[in-house]
Amino acid sequence: MDTSGHIKDNCVHSLSMAENEKKSGSREEVRMLFDFRHTNMPENLEVKWVLLLSLTNLWSISKVKLVSLLLGSTVIFLIMASYILTWDKKGLLFISSPSPYQVQPAAILSSTAAAEVPSERNSINMKLLVKLIRSKLEYTPRKVPDEKHIIETDPHLFSVIPRQFLLNIKSPCWYEEFSGEVRTDPYKRNFFTLHSKSFKDVCDHLRTTFHQHLYHRDGKQFRLRCLPYFYIIGQPKCGTTDLFHRLLLLPEVRFNVMKEPHWWTRKRFGYFHFKDGFQEVFPVQDYLDLFDLAAHSIQEEINKNSSGSHHALQLITGEASASTMWDNQVWSYLHKDGEEAEPPFLAQDFIHTVQPGAKIIIMLRDPVERLYSDYLYFTTANKSAEDFHLKVVESVQLFQSCLSERTLRSCAYSLSLSNTMPVRLNLGIYIVFLLDWLTVFQREQILVLHLENYAANRNVTIKKVFDFLSVGPLLEQVEEALTKHPMSNRRRAADRNLGPMLPATRDLLREFHQPFNQKLASVLDNDAFLWSNA
Repeated sequence: MDTSGHIKDNCVHSLSMAENEKKSGSREEVRMLFDFRHTNMPENLEVKWVLLLSLTNLWSISKVKLVSLLLGSTVIFLIMASYILTWDKKGLLFISSPSPYQVQPAAILSSTAAAEVPSERNSINMKLLVKLIRSKLEYTPRKVPDEKHIIETDPHLFSVIPRQFLLNIKSPCWYEEFSGEVRTDPYKRNFFTLHSKSFKDVCDHLRTTFHQHLYHRDGKQFRLRCLPYFYIIGQPKCGTTDLFHRLLLLPEVRFNVMKEPHWWTRKRFGYFHFKDGFQEVFPVQDYLDLFDLAAHSIQEEINKNSSGSHHALQLITGEASASTMWDNQVWSYLHKDGEEAEPPFLAQDFIHTVQPGAKIIIMLRDPVERLYSDYLYFTTANKSAEDFHLKVVESVQLFQSCLSERTLRSCAYSLSLSNTMPVRLNLGIYIVFLLDWLTVFQREQILVLHLENYAANRNVTIKKVFDFLSVGPLLEQVEEALTKHPMSNRRRAADRNLGPMLPATRDLLREFHQPFNQKLASVLDNDAFLWSNA
């Protein structure tokens, strides 16, 4: 029994040694496979045979250890990759939010290389893209929603604003019954006063004489309400601010004191900036309060002369929101299911329904320069001509990806594309937005101005505006004040020091916008909108 036990122990010991040798040999073979500097490895052809044998013997490694080895290698690779990405984020192009559109990464350019790079280096086949644009530029005009459906969308708006305005006043005004007491503050709950100190100051002045401007009839009190006589609707960085402030000098014009209320496109739905989400709905009454300064001036003149003085009849007001022409993105928030479709309603549908006789003013600028100015104004850090070039390339690629799958109108209005593009390329596609405004307003109701001509000969353009609004004649002292008034909203000194965009960027944008500009010039019958001499 002792002998058999001894034999058994020897057998176990022999098996254990064999197993250890096998494991050791396997580890050694694996080490030899990945370590070509093995000290015992001869530097001759025998190395190849050793490696080949090692590869063959890998099959002897247990499956579990092989899987562990591969997983470990993968983890090490991912860790190293993450460090590499962290070291140089500037060398990559990222999309800030998920997008259905794919974009090829653009090469990072030094200032010298970017200035000399030909358009072929932008990873964009511009001939193919221009051909695609032209194929989709001729499309059937949008079908305007029925007035019944427009009213059903916002019944409160149309319950506040009547369908007829006072005939003896040039501005679109009407009387609204006021049931408040003498001490009632009509501006206490106005949301605009919470976000604009200048308008709050105006309200502080208006409330002191508010009850003196009420109209009394049949034992009731009425306040005069007015809508803008005209709207400056766009585009951003196209001189709308300067035009707005010059028109303030006219004695016939009584503006609201807030240049851009953005009510028709955003605040009536409860949005200021879409990235901030829903905030609070600004009711139509708050919007009408913006024009009480004009309404009080008109009512004051009427009170002096019951028949209505000639001056009171001619007073007008207006507003200038550069989002009104193009921004209909709110429909993507309200109708998530149709996010990628063309918007069912546009801001002009509502403006035309409440005010079919409105006057519309549009100021347009070379879309290439407009985009660069827009980039410099809204980008807060790390601005440069090279950075602008990269953002333009990415935006053009994203737009091309969208256009290959969808209509031109849906890409121009797309919320997801707009949120993904690093620069607002779509705002320069003026023709799409203009054609949509022409579906509801007559051509003679829309005045389209050319910024470059306005800057070169401001008085000539201003007189066009006067004729369009039927105001004037222009007094000599007013004309002199208009001429001497400094330019508004000029480019900041720090932005001017960055210099112009790169030639390669300009060439790329010119080629992109050319088919849109050609269509625009054709519709307006004015070759100045080709911007061919820019």
